[in-house]
Amino acid sequence: MDDLFISAIFIFLMRMVDVTFATLRVFMMVRGKKVLAWIFGFTQALIYVAIISSLLANFGDWYRILGYALGFATGLVIGMWIENRLAIGYTNLQIVSPQRFLEVAQTLRADGYAVTEVAALGKDGAVEIIHCSVLRKDEPGLYARVQEIDPSAFMIAKSVYQVQHGFWH
Repeated sequence: MDDLFISAIFIFLMRMVDVTFATLRVFMMVRGKKVLAWIFGFTQALIYVAIISSLLANFGDWYRILGYALGFATGLVIGMWIENRLAIGYTNLQIVSPQRFLEVAQTLRADGYAVTEVAALGKDGAVEIIHCSVLRKDEPGLYARVQEIDPSAFMIAKSVYQVQHGFWH
């Protein structure tokens, strides 16, 4: 029983690492980081083969299968958490502030962000859309700053795959 439990824990831990790497590999692929995607993919494949061979050698053992499933689910969450902490890449934030758009735009410019204003027509009439492209790591601070000025501002964040030129805070 002890060997079975230790084996299940081992499969859980290895699957957790495997799926964490798989999650990070996908994010690196989307962001165009080829070398990192290759490293994560290679390591993930090695771990996966070791896990599957161990699991198939003892198929029908519910402790190992449970360890596999728990490791998978846990690895997804950990991979997402790590990727969020790394915050690699860029975000384009679109801000609609019907009442205070000028103050939002001026404040963000004063804070050192590049801001582009675009006239648009909303449900209730004319509005300004403020575009601000930032490094992903700066995104939470930008949200907070806009919320300080206009708590009712409508914001949409879009992940940006590639950037050429421009001004970065």
